[in-house]
Amino acid sequence: MNNKILYSAIFALSLAACTDDTLTPAIDAPEAETEVTIPAGAKSGELLIKFKPEMTEILDKTLSAVSRSGGAASRSGIPSTDEVLEILGGYRFERVFPVDEATEERTRAAGLHLWYVVKFDENASLQEAANSLARLGEISAVQANHEIKRAYRTDMKRTYVSAAALESRTSALSASDGFFNDPGYKYQWHYNNVGDYPFDDLNFDETGVASHSKAGSDINCEEAWQLCTGDPSIIVAVLDEGVMNTHPDLEGNIWKNEDETFLSGDDNDGNGYKGDFYGYNFVKNSPLVSWSDESDTGHGTHVAGTIAAMNNNEGVCGIAGGDGTQNSGVKIMSCQVFDGENGVTLDGEAKAIKYAADNGAVILQCSWGYNSAYANMAMGFTPGPETEEEWAATYPLEKDALDYFINNAGSPNGVVEGGIVVFAAGNEYAAKPAFPGAYSKCITVAAVDASYTPASYSNYGVETDVCAPGGDGEYYDLLGQSAPEYVDVNIDADKNNYISQGSILSTLIRNGQPVYGYMDGTSMACPHVSGVVALGLSYAVKERRHFKAEEFIELVKSSVKDIYDEYYTGKKTYYYGHSNFSAPLTEMVLSEYVGKMGTGLIDAGLLLKNVAGAGTDMKVPNVYVAVGGTSSINLAGYFKAGETKTYICSVADSSVATVIVDGSVMKVTGVKAGSTNLTVTTSAGEEQTVVVTVRNSANDNGWM
Repeated sequence: MNNKILYSAIFALSLAACTDDTLTPAIDAPEAETEVTIPAGAKSGELLIKFKPEMTEILDKTLSAVSRSGGAASRSGIPSTDEVLEILGGYRFERVFPVDEATEERTRAAGLHLWYVVKFDENASLQEAANSLARLGEISAVQANHEIKRAYRTDMKRTYVSAAALESRTSALSASDGFFNDPGYKYQWHYNNVGDYPFDDLNFDETGVASHSKAGSDINCEEAWQLCTGDPSIIVAVLDEGVMNTHPDLEGNIWKNEDETFLSGDDNDGNGYKGDFYGYNFVKNSPLVSWSDESDTGHGTHVAGTIAAMNNNEGVCGIAGGDGTQNSGVKIMSCQVFDGENGVTLDGEAKAIKYAADNGAVILQCSWGYNSAYANMAMGFTPGPETEEEWAATYPLEKDALDYFINNAGSPNGVVEGGIVVFAAGNEYAAKPAFPGAYSKCITVAAVDASYTPASYSNYGVETDVCAPGGDGEYYDLLGQSAPEYVDVNIDADKNNYISQGSILSTLIRNGQPVYGYMDGTSMACPHVSGVVALGLSYAVKERRHFKAEEFIELVKSSVKDIYDEYYTGKKTYYYGHSNFSAPLTEMVLSEYVGKMGTGLIDAGLLLKNVAGAGTDMKVPNVYVAVGGTSSINLAGYFKAGETKTYICSVADSSVATVIVDGSVMKVTGVKAGSTNLTVTTSAGEEQTVVVTVRNSANDNGWM
């Protein structure tokens, strides 16, 4: 490839796009040498490029007709641009993120409008094309595009359990005296561990020490549930396989885009996605969230159940699934990034992350990632990035999208300003968590078993933030035996013990039908933390507390049970590949994990207690309204127990604006341009003063 010609052609784009009254933006000279990292599995003939901000006006003029509607440009109509495409053998540019007018301003502030996919001849050298583009002054970042991979195998061990089996009397376990009577709850040791289960003492090491559970090795749900069980205003985006939105233990807690029509061919709400009523399938670019491909594992549905299975006296419990009444749990938004054997490409992953932020999610649940940099290649793992700098340089679009969620999810007028991203640490038995989870702005979750000690497979390291139950079949399952694939009510006697396992029980799918089941992994530990975060934010809603996202993350890290002083001495042994009688006895030196499983085991009860005394009081937001327009605010959301109070509102200058109160809803009408103070007084004597700004014209949010 002729790099000099390529640079000249790109530079000519800026000249050709200028009009008489537009100055060509100043572009830095290209660097002499730039080497772009091309990871294994990169797609041929495709690159992701980020233009410099100086190119914004040119890009808008030349490509807006198609890209701003989510389309692609096969040719620009400008000779210099077409020349560049010809040199690359290219056939289209496409903006990565479709335009959502409601969020376009912040999209541009974050620089996401500058990301494009460029596709060209698949026979061209990807490395040469990437290096050549990276040297151009107009471009600030270049990366390869490829499918993201599951951090688990699609043939991973799963035991399906029918609803009837959970309700049967085959187990020696009695129902908990806790809040909920869902029949599966007594098997969910990860919520309330009593320290006595049928899976105890099935294996022994060479010294006769048994694989046993320990009471309290759980996330302390019952103490938390005395204070709160969830709130529907808290939305958790699950980036995973499609979540089964018809599962009887999930359907009441599934997020719905009420401004959209399911499978509509129109984008009714203007967010850039047609028919996205139940979320979106970013693998197939379709509103049809799916879960029935023969290669689907039910992973996304299992994750979702841990967070928000309905606490409704059937099936299993969810951490923030509500109290059994309608619309009382947190909501699950399905952002599908795996479908059958396929994973979403990096540009699709970025779209999913941004979609979550723009459509109300405040927690991003991610049980996937690259392999640890310390993963053992002899075990079949391909090591991933080692440092944050390496990851950011190799996957800049991914970092930009995560930063967008972290900075733009939530609301300054809600319980949390900013988004909270939760990632699994990974399952490579490695002494370093995997990226993107190891990013310093994310919460990275390692896995423990039912005895506080690290799960055999779990990644760990100083970058880990907290740990949570992930199960450990290699430690608890009987040597030389595999759990049955399916446990039903008419089970054989020798399968009775498998109703209770040292793995994680949640909602699942079998042959396209709703069931329950067990899985292991940091994938299972991760939603325990997402669920606890969701429960904590739900309690913040109840207490009318407001947090910055980074402030709440620190609160999460400090709301833990200590694990190191009592449990991380001596050794733990397990049988790697335990289903084979010849499986080797593998030894873990527990002192090597001290300080590397995060601050401790996440404690839901402690987090909720800490929420009550932290953050700031919720504040009634300032009001922006057009002349002749009306803006409404439900005041109940800004005062503790606000639904039980009455309100008096008054404006200092009624010539600028007027106010009336209908129940707890304050309605402010603009009279003339200007500003005035407005005072809200509750029946309990609380008082807040805000500013009302009236302008001659405003959008739906009150601003120009």
